[in-house]
Parts: sequence; structure tokens; C-alpha cells
Amino acid sequence: MSYSPRDRRSLAAAAAGDAEAPTAAIPATAAPSAGAPTSTAPVAGAGLPSSAVTGPPRSSWFHILRTAFREFIADESIDLAAGLTFRGLLSVFPALVALVSILSLLGQGGSVITSVLDEAERAAPTDTLSTVRPFLESVLDTPAPGWGLIVGLAIALWSASGYVKAFSRAMNTVVGVPEGRGFFVFNLVMYLLTALILILGALVLLVFVISGPIAEAVGGLLGMGGIALMVWTIARWFVLAFVVVLLVALLFHATPNVKGLRFRWLSVGALVAILVSILATLGFLFYISRFGTYNATYGALTGVIILMLWVFIMNSTLLFGAQLDSEIERMRQLREGLPAEEELQLPVRSTKASDRQARKYADDVQRGRAIRLSAAANRAEAGQAGHAEQAGHAGPAGAVPDRRRGRAIAPRLRRTPRGRH
Repeated sequence: MSYSPRDRRSLAAAAAGDAEAPTAAIPATAAPSAGAPTSTAPVAGAGLPSSAVTGPPRSSWFHILRTAFREFIADESIDLAAGLTFRGLLSVFPALVALVSILSLLGQGGSVITSVLDEAERAAPTDTLSTVRPFLESVLDTPAPGWGLIVGLAIALWSASGYVKAFSRAMNTVVGVPEGRGFFVFNLVMYLLTALILILGALVLLVFVISGPIAEAVGGLLGMGGIALMVWTIARWFVLAFVVVLLVALLFHATPNVKGLRFRWLSVGALVAILVSILATLGFLFYISRFGTYNATYGALTGVIILMLWVFIMNSTLLFGAQLDSEIERMRQLREGLPAEEELQLPVRSTKASDRQARKYADDVQRGRAIRLSAAANRAEAGQAGHAEQAGHAGPAGAVPDRRRGRAIAPRLRRTPRGRH
């Protein structure tokens, strides 16, 4: 597990027993004497003049957006989105296998997947689905009854959870906390979250494909005719929006190693991420259909490249939405008087893994320090011995001391091939 410089400072502080974050201390003020006038001016921090301490910025939202953009760049979120894209593409096919397996358990695998692919080809370029369709058709043609289906579903679930785990690490970077949950707890939460996401995805597919004939039949029984089908055709998009909002809320709430935040169905960051994702998807589809030259450049890989770029855009918007929520929480804490200008004051779910990493990091630092001090002592001892040897046992003019001669001979002995002595 890799740690940023900020995480390493936190680990080193935890290993040294420092309970406070490396922020500027605010000196305590003496209690005012009786009858003395009290001042409501803000207290200056250590090393800061009173004139340097100001109130909240004139526009809090401008400050939030500015810091969100800066933190987005400082956390290297573009690289995080690229890593999530890699993990996401590795998880696409296992997730599709899991969806097909879930739908097969319900007896609707083949019809649902075929209908979904037909609908997707109307909106997306043909090259984008050219790689996915043959794979799904081969999965549908391969029977896996009984335990084979369950084992295949478990393997697909394990593979598809890679993206959720990577998103959890990215969220920890955004919030600024190391991962402290133990191996089993962390993986259990990620597997359950992945399974919930796949189940919701399967339900959405069922709603979109099967509910049409059901709505038409119900409308016929109620004497509404095609009105029921028309109403449901519009209402199912609200169902899709509800599921998307729920998925983003689950990712934002359950993946980071932070507790104490109440579950929010639609935070500001989630809303921004969803809206920007929709606009970016529409703009990207318009671009590749009108001006894109990916087919001429990438040939047979065009579908994979287009899918990769789209997933990258989605991950970038999700990370920026999470960063925006983080800065909104920072502003709330600052207004409550909490020292959150450098680090968010949020309790973590667990510190078991991070404490273990802190101990290992402290041990490595101690070993490195011991090596450095030992080498310095050896150099000092060798220097003193050399001076004494030169002063008390000076040889004839032009003679090379044994210490230097040994240094000159030793490399040649090491370079001599084995067996030639």
C-alpha cells in the first residue's frame, strides 16, 4: 500500500506518539480580569499578527470551488482517475459475467442482455460495443447450471470488486486519511458493496426490458390501453436516476475510511458529478460521432479506446464531486471553529492497518538511522586510525600505507573470476 507524503507524516507522528496534527498551535489566552472589557476579535495563530487573521471570505462558495480545484490538482486526481479507469476496464467483463449470472438465476439472462445491447447500439457508436457483444453472446451460449453458476458468480464478484477497492483508496486520498481497516473487514465491505451494485444494475436492466410488456398488460386490465405504457416509458428514467443517485451515494459514503458523516442521498458533490457526467457523455458522443477520427487512428481498437476515454471522464467527475464535498465539509468545520484549514477533523472507522503500517515505517526509519550512525562512526574510527598510523609508523618516502594499499587491492580481488587464484 503506497502513502502520500501527507500520509507518511501522519504515520510518523502516530509512531512517535504525537497525538496532534502538525498544525500551527494557537496559544491559550489568559482569563480576563473582573471588569476588564472583553474582545470578540479573532485570536491570532502562532506567529501571525492580529491583522493577518480575517473572517470568512466574502464568497464562501467561491472559496470552496477554488480550494476544490486546487486540491483536485494537488492530490493528482487525474492520475487517480487514470488508475480507476484501468481498474474499471479490468472489472467490466467480470461485472458483465456477474450480471448475466444474476439474470440467469432469474431466468431472464439471454433476453435482457440482447435487448440492452440493441438499445445501447442506438445511442452509442457501433465500434464501442463491437468488443462487448461477442463476449456476452459467448457467455450466454455457455451453460453453467448448479454449482458452476455459483462459482462463476463468486469469481466474477471477486474480480469486479477491484474497481470498488481502487475507488476506496482514491476516496481516502481525497479525504486525507490512510486506510486503517483490517484486511478481512475491508474486503468484506468492498465485496458487499460490489454485490449490491451488481444487484441494483441487474434490477435496472430488468425494469427497462421486462417492465414494458408488464405495464402494457396492466394497462389493458385497467382499461388504460397504451397510456400506461407511455407513462411507464417516462417513469422508468426516474427509476434509473434514483439508482444512479443511490450508487454514487453508496460509493461516497461507504468507501472512505471515515465515520461520523451522515448518509446523504444527494450531496452537492454527487449532484455536480452526475450532472457533469451527463453533459460530458452527451458532448463526448457528439464529438466522436461528428469529429472523431478514432477509427482511422486506432482501427480495431477503436471501441476499446472510446470506452476507456468515457470511463476516464466518469471517474474524473466522480473524484471532483468527492473533492467538492470534502471542501464543503471543511468550510462547515471552519465555521464551527474547528482547525480544519489544513486537515479535515474527521474520525476514522479503524486504525488497525494504519497503526501497523506506522510501526513498520518507524522500524524502517530506526534501522536506516542506525545504519547511518554506524557508518559515520566507522568513518570517524577509520579516520582516527589512519592519522595515528601515519604519525607513528611512517614508512620510507613514496611508500603507500597498508590501509590505502588494501583499498586498492580489494576491488581487483573482487573482480577476479572465481577459480583463477
